[in-house]
Amino acid sequence: MSTSSPGQVFITIAGTCLTAEDQDRLQHPATAGLVLFAHNYVSPDQITDLIRQVRALRSPLLIATDQEGGRVQRLRAGFTRLPAAATILQYCLQDQQQACQIARTLGWLMAAELRSVGIDFSFAPVLDIQYSLNDVIGDRAFAPDHNTVACLAQAWMQGAREAGMISVGKHFPGHGGVTLDSHTALPTDQRPLSTLRTTDLRPFQRLIRHGLAAIMPAHIRYPSCDHQPAGFSHIWLQTILRQDMQFRGAILSDDLNMQAAITCYPDPAERAQAACAAGCDAVLICHNPTATDAILAALPGPPAPETTQRLQRLRGPSDAYDLHTLQQQPRWQAAAQLAHTLRESTT
Repeated sequence: MSTSSPGQVFITIAGTCLTAEDQDRLQHPATAGLVLFAHNYVSPDQITDLIRQVRALRSPLLIATDQEGGRVQRLRAGFTRLPAAATILQYCLQDQQQACQIARTLGWLMAAELRSVGIDFSFAPVLDIQYSLNDVIGDRAFAPDHNTVACLAQAWMQGAREAGMISVGKHFPGHGGVTLDSHTALPTDQRPLSTLRTTDLRPFQRLIRHGLAAIMPAHIRYPSCDHQPAGFSHIWLQTILRQDMQFRGAILSDDLNMQAAITCYPDPAERAQAACAAGCDAVLICHNPTATDAILAALPGPPAPETTQRLQRLRGPSDAYDLHTLQQQPRWQAAAQLAHTLRESTT
């Protein structure tokens, strides 16, 4: 087993078990961790065993997934089906105090279940504002105003923290103000920076003040600030996020295999180098083995010490319940019933 420090690249694998190629990539010094998707998952026992195999190869690797709830939940059978973020406020009939209590419970539930199988963190919560412009965000956003998004997201983050999991706020500085989907095109948000500061940036600022551990920037252009998309922008990541907003956590790129990123930098190695040069501590490259190999070769490492420290703080503690034991706990049973009630109330 390798115990070397992780690099700066989160990668994916094609199936439910490790191939020889997967093992080689996971042991590459540039690899930071593994992102799990639905096609990697069969059951809690299977994913626990897969993660153990990954840890046996290289113990410092981080394991992550997208477990927001609603449409975006990679691990389903055997896990609680989580409601979409927007359903919380709807269920509470706009009662923000009650909604925050529920958000905290659901954040804890999501995190406790993922920690029970060895996953370090989910790429959540979504801090975008629901302006009813963007279908790819849609009900993944907590609310249509920045104050409510900030309150519910903070409560959700607190719940996850109680289960031993950090949070990753996305998609900085906000994906809700565009119509295009950055998976398939390069969106442009024409609003002035002054407007963004008083709206979309507010949830990020609030969670930063309360210890947000990581942020994922959007593959979106904001020409009032920079011609480069936020995830490739020194202005957004260094001047605004690090200096003005005093963010000290990790910056993790969105998937560099998305069309918005490819449009800016067709060459995968150049894409990854540009993201890191702008200020990303680590980059994600998903579902593209050829591009993955090119990026691993382009970022041989080792990362700067401060980058390594930021990434190490994303790791979950080792004292989590296994899933079966967790499900015997009264707190889990009450939280799972609440999640079920919310989902039923909005179907």
